[in-house]
Amino acid sequence: MKHWLSVLIFWLATGAQAATLEQAATLEQAAVVAARPEAAAAGAAMLQAGGNAFDAAAATALALGVVEPASSGFGGGGFFLLYIAKDDRFIMLDARETSPRLAEHGEIYARQSSMDGPQAAGVPGLPAAVAALATRYGRLGLKQIAAPAIRLARQGFRVSPRLARLIAWRRSVFNATARRLFDKKLGDIITQPQLAHTLERFAEQGAKDVYEGEIAGRLVADLKRDGGLIREDDLAAYRLIERAPVSFDYQGFRIVSASLPSSGGMTLAHILGQLRHDDLAALSAVDRVHLLVEAMKRAYRDRNSYLGDPDFVHIPEDYLDPKRLARLRAFIRMDRATPAAELRGMLEPSGEAANTSHFSIIDHEGNMVSATLSINYPFGSGYVSPATGILLNDEMDDFATRPGKPNAYGLIQGKANGVAPGKRMLSSMTPTIIIGPKRAFIVGTPGGSRIISMVLLAGLGFMLNETPPEQWLNAPRFHHQYLPDVVQHEPGAFPPDMARELEKRGHVLKALPRPYGNMQAILIDRETGHVTGLTDSRGEGAAIIVPANP
Repeated sequence: MKHWLSVLIFWLATGAQAATLEQAATLEQAAVVAARPEAAAAGAAMLQAGGNAFDAAAATALALGVVEPASSGFGGGGFFLLYIAKDDRFIMLDARETSPRLAEHGEIYARQSSMDGPQAAGVPGLPAAVAALATRYGRLGLKQIAAPAIRLARQGFRVSPRLARLIAWRRSVFNATARRLFDKKLGDIITQPQLAHTLERFAEQGAKDVYEGEIAGRLVADLKRDGGLIREDDLAAYRLIERAPVSFDYQGFRIVSASLPSSGGMTLAHILGQLRHDDLAALSAVDRVHLLVEAMKRAYRDRNSYLGDPDFVHIPEDYLDPKRLARLRAFIRMDRATPAAELRGMLEPSGEAANTSHFSIIDHEGNMVSATLSINYPFGSGYVSPATGILLNDEMDDFATRPGKPNAYGLIQGKANGVAPGKRMLSSMTPTIIIGPKRAFIVGTPGGSRIISMVLLAGLGFMLNETPPEQWLNAPRFHHQYLPDVVQHEPGAFPPDMARELEKRGHVLKALPRPYGNMQAILIDRETGHVTGLTDSRGEGAAIIVPANP
């Protein structure tokens, strides 16, 4: 990350010093919380075998890609936020996909879809991240780490209710190989023998085989035949990037989150920076919702205008300047909503997925991982490479392939997130760790453009501590992303009296047809060393606690 951006993301770290993790208690328990029980079990098995949180993260990621093919996988990418306890250090592994060279200027999308089919795929980053976790930070080695995923791919797993719904939704875009593998009904067994073979080669040969070896050759041959854009030089050029995460203080808490090309951490910092002097606990429920919505609206307006891959885009140096954020807060009126159209004149002129996956891990040494992975839309591009069994992402839709037009999540973005060869598309994935004086919180979720607001609301639940921890994940959610100028919300988010008052102030409320998100979190008591795994009731996740002496 460029030096000026490193400075930028620390601008909010002023005032009272927030808690650090240096004095954290030795943990009698470790935990793995993931969106599928099989994946949580894969990670827990690494801890039981003497591995650390990074081994567990690699195994969990690979297993999730097998048993949750609609949400993540070997053909996708993501962000891994790591806390390395012995060094008291945070690092983010940027495994975001990159644009193929042939997608230059986005011209291909005037003729073809950025969502369906092999031309929608960016160069996958997950294999590079898993290999790095194993070789740079883990202890066990790729063969042991990959074993649970290989077994699941070869022996199979049963189609769950959630997966059955997603199959019914996306089966029309499956290619013949995907249809043969995934077009199943509730309770059927899905096996992926070709993917098992690919994972075995990966376990033996490492990431080099995926990006420059036999796996790469097979994948590219399929894509050339079937209309994909990824070529040998795109794969060979891919690099995992270690970045400094976004880190800032908020009212006695230290918040560490994903940095660009994830917009999550900077947007959290933007929202909470506007509200740094507000006592949210003292506000009425309706005033709190109003203020949060107004701050979201302003933060998403800036996100959509300015943010992109930091290696390609210059972010305004005062983006998170407290004085700038204070000016934005000063224009929030508590008696009326600010229409999005008014923000155009007030702000400076401008120059992932509904189906993603998240897991949280802590080991007995205090190492932590918060990881959000994605292939973007459910089942990504719908294209499985016949020769490798790899289901490819459709992350090209996260670029502004048509600036000024909404993507699959309704986000209207500008040129900062335009397509360029080797560029990483802007993301909303927000793996986060919050450290308080006595407790810490590892959290993240899928949910496309609504990820950031979900992490915000859960994080505030943790920091305000007004309700039981289960409610931080399970309370009904609301969201505003500047455009469309509506408050999206889950059924039951607002009692009738609150809804009427919000509408009286000018908010347009849009009830979504069903709940959203699938949050996986861990709460750590830093005084006792006790950990609590928390999984979203909207999903099918599992929390596994691993005692120090199992």
